[in-house]
Amino acid sequence: MVTHVPAEAQGDERGALLAFLEEQRGGIRRSVLGLTDEQAAERPTAGELSLAGLIKHVAEVEQGWVARARGEAPAVARDESNWNECFLLVGEETVASQLAYWEKVAAETEAFIRSVPSLDDTFALPDQPWFPPEGRVSMRWLALTLIRETARHAGHADIIRESLDGATAFELVAKERGSSFG
Repeated sequence: MVTHVPAEAQGDERGALLAFLEEQRGGIRRSVLGLTDEQAAERPTAGELSLAGLIKHVAEVEQGWVARARGEAPAVARDESNWNECFLLVGEETVASQLAYWEKVAAETEAFIRSVPSLDDTFALPDQPWFPPEGRVSMRWLALTLIRETARHAGHADIIRESLDGATAFELVAKERGSSFG
């Protein structure tokens, strides 16, 4: 499991941002509780998304944003030729391996956000149409973008999981805690 932001660290802005991000990560992680890799790879809605693919995607996106903020290239280069693979398990990838990778990425994100001198510090974005046109964004913007991106996909995960077996977010929270809902 990903290291959770301690309650005492949530009182400052960085701690609050990291706590909100972790909360959204938890929603996605819980979406695969009790599922096999095959179930997590199913696409039960009209779209192409699966729970396994969402986990892989959010880990790659988070890593890529933090890499850009550090002035580095993302670990995985995506373009038109391989974009679809960011939503699919390929080769030897499993849900467990993607969760482990995401745990590592999350720890790196937390360390990075805590290490920057100021959340007002900025970094340059590549000149690509899907990035904001301003060209530079702050570390605060980065943290909020990660929260937004993860929350959006946590909502997708809720719908996909409920479509698979009827399990709701509240039931999965209870299952994670070893209790029952309702």
